[in-house]
Amino acid sequence: MLPLALLLPLLPLPLIVEPARASLIRIPLRRVYPGLKTLNSLRGWGKPTVPPSLGVPSSGDKPVFVPLSNYMNVQYYGEIGLGTPPQNFSVIFDTGSSNLWVPSIRCHFFSLPCWFHHRYNSKASSSFQPNGTKFAIQYGTGRLDGILSEDKLTIGGVKSASVIFGEALWEPSLVFTLAHFDGILGLGFPILAVGGVQPPLDLLVDQGLLDKPVFSFYLNRDPEAVDGGELVLGGSDPAHYIPPLTFLPVTVPAYWQIHMERVKVGTGLILCAQGCAAILDTGTSLITGPTEEIQALNAAIGGFSLLLGEYLIQCSEIPTLPPISFLLGGVWFNLTAQDYVIQIARGGVRLCLSGFQALDIPPPTGPLWILGDVFLGAHVAVFDRGNLTGGARVGLARASPLPAGPQGGGSAQAQFSGWRPG
Repeated sequence: MLPLALLLPLLPLPLIVEPARASLIRIPLRRVYPGLKTLNSLRGWGKPTVPPSLGVPSSGDKPVFVPLSNYMNVQYYGEIGLGTPPQNFSVIFDTGSSNLWVPSIRCHFFSLPCWFHHRYNSKASSSFQPNGTKFAIQYGTGRLDGILSEDKLTIGGVKSASVIFGEALWEPSLVFTLAHFDGILGLGFPILAVGGVQPPLDLLVDQGLLDKPVFSFYLNRDPEAVDGGELVLGGSDPAHYIPPLTFLPVTVPAYWQIHMERVKVGTGLILCAQGCAAILDTGTSLITGPTEEIQALNAAIGGFSLLLGEYLIQCSEIPTLPPISFLLGGVWFNLTAQDYVIQIARGGVRLCLSGFQALDIPPPTGPLWILGDVFLGAHVAVFDRGNLTGGARVGLARASPLPAGPQGGGSAQAQFSGWRPG
């Protein structure tokens, strides 16, 4: 079991902005409105036994940008290619896992999700290299089985990256059938990678295609906007957020885990009063926390309990609901009701869902709060794996209220903080 690290006292860190020395690679997101249904988090909580090795050395000078798509304002995904010529797939860029997998054309006949998604065909790729090692990933909603293969990855215009990825042969879970994505590209730490496979981010750095192991998410929550946001590989785009960035050290380098000092509902209810662990997870739609605290939070905002720890909100009450604030690194990060209530309107029916869901994660991994897309949609997060002289950290800032930056996968100059702990 991976022991929880000691929680460190956190203070806001000064931001030192330097011009980027290379263009960043952007990947745009699409937006889909499927109707009155939601998908639960795919998260399966493993129990790593050995701490990961940090400090991937940077090489090369080509940071990368990836566009994301938005599913009902609670799922974001973007496009990659595998093989030569590239076979395109929509994937969730997931900070809570570390493997890349897509459905295979060789999948089991009774694996229903395969028939509703794009499937990788090794025979159609001139750059395919067989591996054949079996792999299995356990998610909260089911098991995924397949084999490992090697081929070229196309992402944000970069085409020369050689990656080992999973060809899914068996996807028994109904959630994969309903999903608007084909697969998952993990952006967690190497210790989470099933089969000891090197994660895609590490491969891009080692092969000289990224200057540094840094990436950032801008998730556009505006339902009227055409784009769903942007993943930036190799740095961040200051046009996406309102400075400064507040950096927090990663306390357990497996998931992107940080120390949260407190949660406040309006001017009254205090949760996480003695401090608690939190994970920033782009693969989780809502914000989750221990059942007792989430029950108290939803009671304070008038939520009605549903199944699976979810809550309904009266849509007419949204203008009167209190802000909910998270104390991170000595800075309050605020969510308004417009941020934390998910509003769904189809066929004249309007449904409002609380963005807070009860989820008890047992020790030693838990208890934990998961700050998913409801939190990350209101804030830009910069994920920095660190290097040999500095540890991993996460930078947070309020997202810019207006869509910013060039779209469509082109490159653009950007700035990134050069701070490293001494």
